[in-house]
Order: sequence, then structure tokens, then C-alpha cells
Amino acid sequence: MDTYLSIVSKREVRSYEDRPIPGEVNRRILEAGRIAGSSANKQQRRFVAVESPEAVARLAEAVWVPTNIASAALVVAIAVWGKGPTAFDAGRAAQNMMLAAWNDGVGSCPNGTRDPDAAKEALQLGADESIGIILSFGYPARPVEPESRSPDEWIERANRTPFDEIVERL
Repeated sequence: MDTYLSIVSKREVRSYEDRPIPGEVNRRILEAGRIAGSSANKQQRRFVAVESPEAVARLAEAVWVPTNIASAALVVAIAVWGKGPTAFDAGRAAQNMMLAAWNDGVGSCPNGTRDPDAAKEALQLGADESIGIILSFGYPARPVEPESRSPDEWIERANRTPFDEIVERL
């Protein structure tokens, strides 16, 4: 898929089909996060792929919308530590993963943490680590065909602040 089309057609997917993500696609998603840039190349992050049903259930209870996690084929938490723009670096890795997934027809959604302490415990994070973001992935329950519309049509349907209101030129 064209990168620009992937960006403009990407929407959050919160309802997934009950089918696994093939190993190669799973690897591509994680690799896309790993290769993302980071401040001074410190790479103060790691990815926790939550696979056991018990860990998924515990983590689901710690986020705002548990079904996003409970029904996902792949759940990845980005753990960060240290000083600097770690939240920004986690965001860069997360966006890379979500776009790589979308390129392969896999939907995704970032998940807010309702109970950070319970989430950290479910993820077995170290004392110096915090949660950058938790991502859920899966094939959309309602199929989406990105190439069924032009980039301009996707942009028009996006319900975003108009271009001239958000872009200022000096």
C-alpha cells in the first residue's frame, strides 16, 4: 500500500475478528517499532508482547476499554525509562507499528491506562520503567478497503480540524 494512503486511511480499530496474526506479520509489526528513531539513539524502550491468556486478562482490567485488549490477536506494551523525550520516542515506535500493521491489513488501537499500577504489575515492568502506551492489534471485524477511496476522500471523511485552521505559516 502507498505510505500516504496508509496514513490517511488508518483509523482506530476496536473490534477484531477472532483470527491470529501470522508470525511474519507479527514480526514486521514489532520490527517496525524497533527500528523507529529515538532521542540520541538511546533506545530507552522495550516492547512487551502480552501473549498468555492470564496476562492479557490482567492487563485488560487495567485499561479504560478492556474489550480492546481482551479481543486483540496481539497486545504490545511499550515500556520506557530514563530521561529525555521517552513519551515522544514511544509514540514514534507506536505509530510505526500501527502503520506497518495497517499495511498488512491489521487494525490497531492505542489504549489508555485506567490503573497504571495494575498494568505495570501485569506487564512485569521494572521499578525504573513506566508504560509509554499499550497497543492492541487484530484483523478488523468490519473489513476496511483502504484502496477503495482516494487519499483526498479519506481525508474528507476523517472529521479533523480543517487544514487552514491547524496549519499556520510564518
